[in-house]
Amino acid sequence: MPTFSAPDGTELAYHVSGDGPPLVCLPGGPMQDSRYLGDLGGLSAHRQLVMLDLRGTGRSATPEDPASYRCDRLVDDVESLREHLGLDRMDLLAHSGGTNLAVLYAARHPDRVGRLALITPSVMALGITVPADVRRETARLRRDEPWFPTAYAALEAIVAGKANADSFQAIAPFWYARWDDTAQAHRAAEHDQRNDEAAAVYGTEGAFAPTTTRAALARLTSPVLVLAGELDLNSPPPAMTELAALFPHANLTVQPATAHFPWLDDATRFVTTTAAFLSPSGV
Repeated sequence: MPTFSAPDGTELAYHVSGDGPPLVCLPGGPMQDSRYLGDLGGLSAHRQLVMLDLRGTGRSATPEDPASYRCDRLVDDVESLREHLGLDRMDLLAHSGGTNLAVLYAARHPDRVGRLALITPSVMALGITVPADVRRETARLRRDEPWFPTAYAALEAIVAGKANADSFQAIAPFWYARWDDTAQAHRAAEHDQRNDEAAAVYGTEGAFAPTTTRAALARLTSPVLVLAGELDLNSPPPAMTELAALFPHANLTVQPATAHFPWLDDATRFVTTTAAFLSPSGV
């Protein structure tokens, strides 16, 4: 397992698979072991995937200072990985909560980013609000599913601020296009893959400065892919349209009939879209 040292001395691990130019991958969760990304539906056939285990997750060490789990402080870890890999510029892919880290990195180190792929991204770092009605409308696309009544009632409780732990478990089927054995196993594995202590620190006060970040990204010259899932309750297409508009050179793609994990829901379409974007001639 290859490792490198973060600026504070924390030993960080990463996983390498596949062939082709390196693609650095940042997991979501936030603060989830990168194993849940798998091989991104077969993207490893097109690129060498370099999947970082963020500090305190997977094979990476636990830092001495828990405050270093804050998202803005993790930017230095990503920069140290780039230096360790000997890359002048790196293509970067991030999923969900990990996209907050990716955009902060791009804002701080714009000259070090080649192509930036944001997969069903979070909106926290950019200060975008997803209205409750947009989430409801997206959820109602699943109204014919057998689990819908229970899951939708739980969503209403969450929106109303009356949620409990059972509510968040009940909406789990919304994250996948098919609530089958594969999806349920993927969801169940999350419990042991996520560092809850780190996740609680990730977005704490001071982590994000949306106005500053937006201004920096408005000057970003790198091509950006914003890939949304048509059925994604977490990152619904209207919010993704707003997010993509913040970049001068962004391409928004809404993958049909997929939710928050598009490489699981439709691997072929996901890989085709993402590999085309990451190719030298991609737009």
